[in-house]
Amino acid sequence: MTDRWGVVAKRAENLMPGVPYVRGWAQARRSAGALAEQLTALGLESDFPGLAADVNVSGDGLVRLGSMRPEAALMLAELIVSGLAAERATHADAAREGTVAACRTSPAA
Repeated sequence: MTDRWGVVAKRAENLMPGVPYVRGWAQARRSAGALAEQLTALGLESDFPGLAADVNVSGDGLVRLGSMRPEAALMLAELIVSGLAAERATHADAAREGTVAACRTSPAA
């Protein structure tokens, strides 16, 4: 999915035979749809009007967020950070709970 500089390859404008464009685009469409559902649930669909599925010259699917207001980009960044923090807290709680459960079930010395 990346070019030799490690950035996303150009989008496909001229299609070449033998490249699985439809498969990549279909994957991007499913992912863009899942993101759109979450944005809609949060009432943010109007902040991402350019959200769309696309495909690059290699046939890799791309999800384009499109142009958006700076506030929308900041909001997306904050949602990602808060989601990661919640995930870390859940893992830490599970690890702590596993340690407590192991202490409860270990035989007394």
